[in-house]
Amino acid sequence: MKQLFLIPVVAGSFFIAACGGSQTKEESTDTTEAAAEQSAPAVDIPGLDTVTVSNEIALEGNDLMKYDKTLFRVKAGQPVKLTFHNVGEMPKESMGHNVVVLQPGTDLPAFGGEAIKAPDTEYIPVTFASSIVAHTKLLGPGETDVIEFTLDSKGVYPFLCSFPGHYGVMQGKIVAE
Repeated sequence: MKQLFLIPVVAGSFFIAACGGSQTKEESTDTTEAAAEQSAPAVDIPGLDTVTVSNEIALEGNDLMKYDKTLFRVKAGQPVKLTFHNVGEMPKESMGHNVVVLQPGTDLPAFGGEAIKAPDTEYIPVTFASSIVAHTKLLGPGETDVIEFTLDSKGVYPFLCSFPGHYGVMQGKIVAE
Protein backbone atom coordinates (compact mmCIF):
# COMPACT_ATOMS: atom_id res chain seq x y z
CA MET A 1 0.00 0.00 0.00
CA LYS A 2 2.85 2.38 0.82
CA GLN A 3 4.32 1.72 -2.62
CA LEU A 4 1.07 2.76 -4.29
CA PHE A 5 1.17 6.03 -2.37
CA LEU A 6 4.80 6.74 -3.35
CA ILE A 7 4.23 6.29 -7.09
CA PRO A 8 1.95 9.38 -7.48
CA VAL A 9 4.26 11.46 -5.24
CA VAL A 10 7.34 10.54 -7.28
CA ALA A 11 5.49 11.12 -10.56
CA GLY A 12 4.27 14.49 -9.30
CA SER A 13 7.81 15.46 -8.35
CA PHE A 14 9.05 14.67 -11.85
CA PHE A 15 6.18 16.65 -13.34
CA ILE A 16 6.95 19.72 -11.18
CA ALA A 17 10.67 19.50 -11.97
CA ALA A 18 9.92 19.25 -15.68
CA CYS A 19 7.67 22.32 -15.59
CA GLY A 20 10.23 24.31 -13.65
CA GLY A 21 12.93 23.43 -16.19
CA SER A 22 10.71 24.60 -19.00
CA GLN A 23 10.11 27.95 -17.27
CA THR A 24 13.83 28.54 -16.90
CA LYS A 25 14.30 27.87 -20.59
CA GLU A 26 11.52 30.34 -21.46
CA GLU A 27 12.96 32.95 -19.09
CA SER A 28 16.37 32.44 -20.69
CA THR A 29 14.84 32.94 -24.13
CA ASP A 30 13.06 36.11 -22.95
CA THR A 31 16.34 37.44 -21.52
CA THR A 32 18.14 36.72 -24.80
CA GLU A 33 15.39 38.49 -26.76
CA ALA A 34 15.53 41.49 -24.40
CA ALA A 35 19.31 41.72 -24.87
CA ALA A 36 18.84 41.63 -28.64
CA GLU A 37 16.29 44.43 -28.43
CA GLN A 38 18.70 46.56 -26.40
CA SER A 39 21.44 46.13 -28.99
CA ALA A 40 19.04 47.37 -31.70
CA PRO A 41 16.78 49.83 -29.86
CA ALA A 42 16.31 52.20 -32.77
CA VAL A 43 13.77 49.89 -34.40
CA ASP A 44 11.16 50.69 -31.74
CA ILE A 45 11.38 54.50 -31.95
CA PRO A 46 8.38 55.99 -33.76
CA GLY A 47 9.33 58.45 -36.49
CA LEU A 48 13.00 57.45 -36.64
CA ASP A 49 12.67 56.51 -40.30
CA THR A 50 11.72 60.12 -41.11
CA VAL A 51 14.87 61.58 -39.50
CA THR A 52 17.98 61.94 -41.64
CA VAL A 53 21.42 61.02 -40.32
CA SER A 54 23.46 64.13 -39.55
CA ASN A 55 26.22 64.81 -37.04
CA GLU A 56 25.29 68.50 -36.99
CA ILE A 57 22.41 69.08 -34.58
CA ALA A 58 20.56 72.40 -34.27
CA LEU A 59 18.20 72.60 -31.31
CA GLU A 60 16.07 75.33 -29.72
CA GLY A 61 14.42 75.62 -26.31
CA ASN A 62 11.56 77.97 -25.45
CA ASP A 63 9.52 79.43 -22.57
CA LEU A 64 6.96 76.60 -22.90
CA MET A 65 9.67 74.18 -21.68
CA LYS A 66 9.92 72.48 -25.05
CA TYR A 67 12.68 71.61 -27.48
CA ASP A 68 11.79 72.23 -31.11
CA LYS A 69 13.08 68.73 -32.01
CA THR A 70 13.25 65.58 -29.91
CA LEU A 71 14.81 62.98 -32.21
CA PHE A 72 18.14 62.90 -34.01
CA ARG A 73 20.20 60.30 -35.85
CA VAL A 74 24.00 60.45 -35.92
CA LYS A 75 26.89 58.22 -36.97
CA ALA A 76 28.52 56.53 -33.98
CA GLY A 77 32.24 57.12 -33.56
CA GLN A 78 32.21 60.45 -35.41
CA PRO A 79 32.19 63.95 -33.85
CA VAL A 80 28.77 65.50 -33.26
CA LYS A 81 28.32 69.28 -33.26
CA LEU A 82 25.30 70.46 -31.26
CA THR A 83 24.19 74.08 -31.47
CA PHE A 84 21.63 75.01 -28.81
CA HIS A 85 19.71 78.29 -28.78
CA ASN A 86 17.30 79.51 -26.08
CA VAL A 87 14.61 81.35 -28.04
CA GLY A 88 12.63 82.16 -24.90
CA GLU A 89 12.22 85.60 -23.34
CA MET A 90 11.94 84.75 -19.64
CA PRO A 91 14.96 85.35 -17.39
CA LYS A 92 17.58 82.65 -16.95
CA GLU A 93 16.84 82.46 -13.20
CA SER A 94 13.27 81.32 -13.84
CA MET A 95 13.44 79.68 -17.27
CA GLY A 96 17.05 78.79 -18.06
CA HIS A 97 17.66 75.91 -20.46
CA ASN A 98 20.50 73.58 -21.32
CA VAL A 99 21.04 70.29 -23.12
CA VAL A 100 22.55 67.35 -21.25
CA VAL A 101 23.35 64.25 -23.31
CA LEU A 102 23.35 61.11 -21.15
CA GLN A 103 24.56 57.55 -21.47
CA PRO A 104 21.96 54.97 -22.55
CA GLY A 105 20.09 53.53 -19.57
CA THR A 106 20.60 56.52 -17.26
CA ASP A 107 17.84 56.82 -14.65
CA LEU A 108 16.28 60.14 -15.76
CA PRO A 109 14.14 60.77 -12.64
CA ALA A 110 17.16 60.13 -10.40
CA PHE A 111 19.27 62.44 -12.59
CA GLY A 112 16.57 65.14 -12.42
CA GLY A 113 16.38 64.79 -8.63
CA GLU A 114 20.13 65.27 -8.29
CA ALA A 115 20.16 68.16 -10.78
CA ILE A 116 17.80 70.17 -8.56
CA LYS A 117 20.46 70.05 -5.83
CA ALA A 118 23.20 71.46 -8.09
CA PRO A 119 22.54 75.17 -8.70
CA ASP A 120 26.24 76.00 -8.24
CA THR A 121 27.15 73.84 -11.25
CA GLU A 122 24.30 75.09 -13.45
CA TYR A 123 22.20 72.06 -12.45
CA ILE A 124 24.76 69.54 -13.71
CA PRO A 125 25.00 67.01 -10.84
CA VAL A 126 28.56 65.80 -10.14
CA THR A 127 27.01 62.63 -8.67
CA PHE A 128 26.07 61.64 -12.24
CA ALA A 129 29.34 62.67 -13.89
CA SER A 130 29.92 59.18 -15.31
CA SER A 131 26.46 59.25 -16.95
CA ILE A 132 26.97 62.58 -18.73
CA VAL A 133 28.33 62.45 -22.27
CA ALA A 134 28.25 66.23 -22.83
CA HIS A 135 26.28 69.33 -21.87
CA THR A 136 25.80 72.92 -22.89
CA LYS A 137 25.92 75.89 -20.56
CA LEU A 138 22.70 76.98 -18.87
CA LEU A 139 21.34 79.62 -21.24
CA GLY A 140 19.16 82.65 -20.74
CA PRO A 141 16.95 84.31 -23.38
CA GLY A 142 18.59 84.74 -26.76
CA GLU A 143 21.79 82.90 -25.79
CA THR A 144 23.45 80.16 -27.84
CA ASP A 145 26.05 77.52 -26.99
CA VAL A 146 27.88 75.10 -29.29
CA ILE A 147 29.40 71.84 -28.05
CA GLU A 148 31.16 68.93 -29.72
CA PHE A 149 31.20 65.33 -28.54
CA THR A 150 31.45 61.80 -29.90
CA LEU A 151 29.06 58.94 -29.24
CA ASP A 152 31.47 56.03 -29.42
CA SER A 153 28.92 53.21 -29.35
CA LYS A 154 25.70 52.57 -31.21
CA GLY A 155 22.63 53.12 -29.07
CA VAL A 156 19.95 55.54 -27.92
CA TYR A 157 21.30 58.47 -25.91
CA PRO A 158 18.70 60.51 -24.03
CA PHE A 159 19.07 64.27 -23.77
CA LEU A 160 17.24 66.64 -21.45
CA CYS A 161 17.19 70.05 -19.82
CA SER A 162 18.45 69.79 -16.24
CA PHE A 163 16.93 73.07 -14.99
CA PRO A 164 14.67 72.22 -12.01
CA GLY A 165 11.39 70.72 -13.15
CA HIS A 166 12.23 70.75 -16.85
CA TYR A 167 13.61 67.24 -17.40
CA GLY A 168 10.13 65.71 -17.28
CA VAL A 169 9.00 67.48 -20.44
CA MET A 170 12.22 68.68 -22.10
CA GLN A 171 13.60 65.37 -23.30
CA GLY A 172 14.68 63.78 -26.53
CA LYS A 173 16.80 61.03 -28.04
CA ILE A 174 19.92 60.86 -30.14
CA VAL A 175 20.22 57.55 -31.96
CA ALA A 176 23.83 56.67 -32.79
CA GLU A 177 24.00 54.17 -35.66
